[in-house]
Amino acid sequence: MTVKTSLSIGGHELTFETGRLAKQADGAVLVQGGDTVVLATACADREPKPDLDFLPLTCDYREYTYAAGKIPGGFFKREGRPTEREILVCRLIDRPIRPLFPEHYHCETQIITAVLSAEAEVNPDILALNGASAALYASDISFHNPIGAVRVGLVDGNFVLNPGASEMEESVLDLVVAGTEEAIVMVEAGAKEVSEEQILEALELAHSAIREIVEKIKELGSLVGKEKRPVPTPEADPEVERIVNEEAPAGIREALYIKDKLESSQRMKECRDAVVDRFPEDDKDRRVQAARAFGRVKERMFRKELLEKRQRPDMRQFNEIRTISGEVGLLPRAHGSALFTRGETQALVTATLGTGVDEQRLDNLMGESTKRFMLHYNFPPFSVGEVKFLRGPGRREIGHGALAERALKPVLPGEEEFPYTIRVVSDILESNGSSSMASVCGGVMALQDAGVPLKRPVAGIAMGLVKEESNYAILSDIAGFEDHYGDMDFKVTGTEAGITALQMDIKITGVTSQIMAEALAQAREGRLFILGKMAETISEPREAISKHAPQITSIQIPPGKIGAVIGPGGKMIRSIVEETGAKIDISDDGTVLIASSDGESSAKAIARIEELTATAQIGKTYLGKVVKVLDFGAFVEILPGTEGLLHISEIAERRIEDIHQEVRGGDKILVKVLDVDQNNKIRLSRRAVLRDQRNEKSLQADEQS
Repeated sequence: MTVKTSLSIGGHELTFETGRLAKQADGAVLVQGGDTVVLATACADREPKPDLDFLPLTCDYREYTYAAGKIPGGFFKREGRPTEREILVCRLIDRPIRPLFPEHYHCETQIITAVLSAEAEVNPDILALNGASAALYASDISFHNPIGAVRVGLVDGNFVLNPGASEMEESVLDLVVAGTEEAIVMVEAGAKEVSEEQILEALELAHSAIREIVEKIKELGSLVGKEKRPVPTPEADPEVERIVNEEAPAGIREALYIKDKLESSQRMKECRDAVVDRFPEDDKDRRVQAARAFGRVKERMFRKELLEKRQRPDMRQFNEIRTISGEVGLLPRAHGSALFTRGETQALVTATLGTGVDEQRLDNLMGESTKRFMLHYNFPPFSVGEVKFLRGPGRREIGHGALAERALKPVLPGEEEFPYTIRVVSDILESNGSSSMASVCGGVMALQDAGVPLKRPVAGIAMGLVKEESNYAILSDIAGFEDHYGDMDFKVTGTEAGITALQMDIKITGVTSQIMAEALAQAREGRLFILGKMAETISEPREAISKHAPQITSIQIPPGKIGAVIGPGGKMIRSIVEETGAKIDISDDGTVLIASSDGESSAKAIARIEELTATAQIGKTYLGKVVKVLDFGAFVEILPGTEGLLHISEIAERRIEDIHQEVRGGDKILVKVLDVDQNNKIRLSRRAVLRDQRNEKSLQADEQS
């Protein structure tokens, strides 16, 4: 039986349908907005994985190119590994859904969302997130609290719900919000220095729309009428619980207040091992229970100490930032480099400047595009004292890099002002919380060290929350332990003027607007403090870029001369590059960017291009080459690709009977430009040159006499 529900959000209809496609999946929902259609499916094993104490959830999102009427590029002509955009949407789906599963649910679960039809105006990511929630809720999987999601834009001072692509081009805010009926659970945003007050207003608008979406998803689930699978609560061994509750707290408290992360972790491990070793090695089940009970006691004690004693593990005040230090210019050959250290989190960040040929080419669902700013984030295992294989970037690395990139993009100079491709790389050397925000701060310092004229510096801070009923604590600059056992991870980046990026994940319901307002205000206070600390290391961009960076010179040529510079099959431009060593980029409007590491190469390239693109000047004499001889005159090439007519009457000071007796093809002769008409037709004269030569000789003779 096919079941449908629909509603209107921001003037756009959103439709949910189930029962027609993918009927063997536990849950399958087709979501449609405009001509964009996404199929979301959910499947889960019926038995939990043995010995697991976490949720084995996998979220996948694919954009099939046929959805936009395209054939994939490349040799294989089919979709391959997920693109960065697909990975980011996977994370967008995973983050709000994961915390809403029951505590003891450990069944292998997979959500797959696929774009089946795509129109340029409707972004499929919001449909995929709503579809994943609907597919889970319409299934018998133990997912009882559906979420809804919307995008909010800010165009000409007005908020727009689920704006189209054309509206987003004019928007200063790109805010994605996911939530339940009760509360917001995830925020992802990029902004052009938007105020905290506007963000709060946008969140309230988003949540009102989310409630409507959740209501329709619940209606869909009730029409399907599937009974949810039970999730049994494992029985705790009373003796194990008693021993852990009696013997663990003293050691946990001692380890909790050791400031050094590695020392604290080692002491906590020793404490846990001592408790687990109270049970025989052959009693595996009770040892596992003891380890899990220890984790619960550790979390409970952390939260109790924080809320009752108002005391953080490292003894900081709730709004206190860890010690910050910075250094720039530490890598001599890098175009820009910075070392940003905050507490036990350290990021080595570099900035590299390139030319147009270094831009990243993107082949996405709606067509090809380029990207001139990239920020890449690396998290090697040694940064947390671990041993792991080094692989390519995982979803976490891609997500953190995208957040930092989004934070810095609004303050970068325009291409007209600074015609460079920019790559920032953040290598995390040490980590104890909020390495992505360290990447933002270090990225700004590295860009300033490279001489990039940023509009304003940006700083980032990670906020946390611990909440029990009406008692709560908002924490600035959270460390790893506070992130893991807290209820919120709220990252905020911005300038003195406003916010440039947000990322918030909440593990509980009931975060009120008041808490959000307090968190944003406290984040602003911390952000301004960090900006001040960064300014102590470097406050302004360098006046000049690094001597090791390519020096880019911009010149303008007539668009009609572009072909002369490129040459047949690119032969001419390749020869200039090979001869001079410079990189050359030519735009359709005739803008030519010449980049080289030294001025001599650049000067040679400019001279060659100016020679190729020079235009005839009236009254100027040129050494031209005769390319064609006709009865009425000869065509002479005076500049590469530029010819003019030398009429038979302008060849000599006497009357010419037979032009072929005077000039032949291939002859090189001096000619003077008499006129260039509005159609760029050039009239030449050899007679004028002869007359000028005779007059010059006469003048010289007079001077000698």
